[in-house]
Amino acid sequence: MFRVIRGIALAMVALTISAATANATSRIKDLANIEGVRQNQLIGYGLVVGLNGTGDTLNNIPFTKQSLQAMLERMGVNIRGATIRTGNVAAVMVTGNLPAFATQGTRMDVTVSALGDAKSLQGGTLLVTPLLGADGNVYAVAQGSLAIGGFQAEGEAAKVTRGVPTNGRIANGALVEREIEFALNRLPNVRLALRNGDFTTAKRIAAAVNDFLGAKTAEPVDPSTVQLSIPAEFKGNVVALLTEIEQLQVEPDLAAKIIIDERSGIIVMGRDVRVNTVAVAQGNLTVTISESPQVSQPAPFSQGRTVVTPNTRVGVTEDGKKLALVKDGVSLQQLVDGLNGLGIGPRDLIGILQAIKAAGAIQADIEVM
Repeated sequence: MFRVIRGIALAMVALTISAATANATSRIKDLANIEGVRQNQLIGYGLVVGLNGTGDTLNNIPFTKQSLQAMLERMGVNIRGATIRTGNVAAVMVTGNLPAFATQGTRMDVTVSALGDAKSLQGGTLLVTPLLGADGNVYAVAQGSLAIGGFQAEGEAAKVTRGVPTNGRIANGALVEREIEFALNRLPNVRLALRNGDFTTAKRIAAAVNDFLGAKTAEPVDPSTVQLSIPAEFKGNVVALLTEIEQLQVEPDLAAKIIIDERSGIIVMGRDVRVNTVAVAQGNLTVTISESPQVSQPAPFSQGRTVVTPNTRVGVTEDGKKLALVKDGVSLQQLVDGLNGLGIGPRDLIGILQAIKAAGAIQADIEVM
């Protein structure tokens, strides 16, 4: 009797696990962003020094020469009218993302990219560079040694380049000088911005939040927004509320879609792609042209000339595939199996999917990248 009960219990556990894995759920934290909690893009213009002759050509890049002159003048060195031939300086653009709630004195990563005709930034050091936001204010200052992922080596008759030696990164290379004030704990309501807008997903998120709080505080405003009113017990402590809400599990629902990248031949299909009954056939037409010229020589003492007679052979081969039947309402796995049964490659599969869509037999959106 004990063995029978134990077997039933194990079977119920197995059914529970299979049901849980069948419906894939995700945290609200992975499905939506908190409106207002975001990064801010920064940009700046600076100079990289210490290059081993791989910097900008000052005669060809006037802005590098002007920047170098202005920097030296600020340090009390006057080189106006002098001829500068250094190749150890490069003008660069510095970019970075200011993290949300970054406080003054914290550090952030920056990316450095060559602006002129520099060959490599390897071994270079970025001088003090202010980083500006979209409003024109300075929010951070960058400086430090560059880490380059690529390299370049060349000789008299050969050159080898790996990666991109004119682009580098400085980890923790910028200091935050100005904070962006955002009083999150004083907000009367919070808006959740879905990363993939969908009516069903927005409604499920609102339902999950309401079930957790025991009150109707969340409401879907549109497919991409869920508005959350702060309950009385969380007034002044919005962080605690968001910490609880972002861990809730929700099953997202996405529209049936097929993504096609014609450049690489990549095809990605969603699980909800369905097709009506349709018959598909595919054939390849191959035309082969071969040239085998023949030499014609005259008989001895005939005073003729040796000529080349062209000989062209043209062959046409058509590889016809049998007509394959794709039944109505098949699943994604059955659709893939049916199309693979034709023995075709990704390039031909792209054309077949587009033809099925044109016939109105596929219930999905096709997006070509």
